[in-house]
Amino acid sequence: MASRPIRDRFRVRFAKVGLLRWIGHRDLQRLWERLLRRVGLPLAMTDGFHPKPRIGFPSALALGVEGLDEVVEIEVTRELSAAELHAALVADNQPGLEIGDVRLVARASADGTPDPTFANLAKARLHSSEYDLEIPAAYLNNVRSAAQIDAAIDEAKSHGAIRFVRKQREATAGIPAPLALLDRRDNRLALRIVEDAGTSLKPTEVLDGIGLSDLIEHGGILRRTRVILVDEVVDPTPAPTGELTANPAAIHRNNPSDTLQQERS
Repeated sequence: MASRPIRDRFRVRFAKVGLLRWIGHRDLQRLWERLLRRVGLPLAMTDGFHPKPRIGFPSALALGVEGLDEVVEIEVTRELSAAELHAALVADNQPGLEIGDVRLVARASADGTPDPTFANLAKARLHSSEYDLEIPAAYLNNVRSAAQIDAAIDEAKSHGAIRFVRKQREATAGIPAPLALLDRRDNRLALRIVEDAGTSLKPTEVLDGIGLSDLIEHGGILRRTRVILVDEVVDPTPAPTGELTANPAAIHRNNPSDTLQQERS
């Protein structure tokens, strides 16, 4: 007997590195669509006159920023395991795209009705992001010393907020919310930004707020090291944190059997 039509949603962690950091978010969406078609996955499509593949990102990454722990969700219409999807994505070998954890997070019928026997997760929503900014030695030696950077950070913390310019207007962001972490660790800045209901705080705005807006111009390298989702904050088994300098997306790259996944029974 033929199996019933399905619409399963997978959550994929991946890294966007190297030259791939210079493509914009729309180009990244198109890259994923082409990749999924190359590996022969039957994608679920949206309704309407101009159907599009059901591929979703909880957070866009700015042009030029490396992402070591990005998230995409993919809906497919053929039954397969997380390990099978992981193997297919890795085999495509897209330069600059490193496949990490793959997890089946929702099962539904073709019309989108959730499977009541499965512990379905809602679509991915961003809770917070962690960033790592490498400070070049030349910047510390010739522009601002480590002591000056520490003093700027301490001043911002003492005021409980940073001030920056957005669209030619002065704006503020609070510490510790939405700026939950702001520290210098040797030659790196560590940031954690919590998403709020309004416009998201950008890491470049944090730099502006502490007087380091020229850091990237002087060769500072910005990376998003971790994407934390809303359901991971309340999930008793959240994604691994790792170190700021590690690549969380590579944790399960060669061992998909260890991935957090819920398989079909």
